[in-house]
Amino acid sequence: MTVYGAEEKCASCIHLPSAKETMEWLEAAIIRKYPNTSIVFEYVDIDKPTSNEAHNYYAEAIKEDEFFYPLVVLEGEVLAEGNPKLKSIYKKIDELIQSDSNI
Repeated sequence: MTVYGAEEKCASCIHLPSAKETMEWLEAAIIRKYPNTSIVFEYVDIDKPTSNEAHNYYAEAIKEDEFFYPLVVLEGEVLAEGNPKLKSIYKKIDELIQSDSNI
């Protein structure tokens, strides 16, 4: 699971946790609910260049206002942007588990 964000909060996110805090919160909640999964959590700062094409794609898309951050991506699918909702993220994880994915 990759969470994209920046040190500076977006204008509409002033009262929300930072993107990095959001990733830490998601990680704790998901590990607690799914202790036997192998989901790896990664935070990507959209202002720091990387050699990963997917990371660069989402970073540029956020900068071009195609997505809001924090942006939550799992297995190439955008699960949430802005203020993520655990219920929808849990639903996708359940679907992946049922489809016998390697998570």
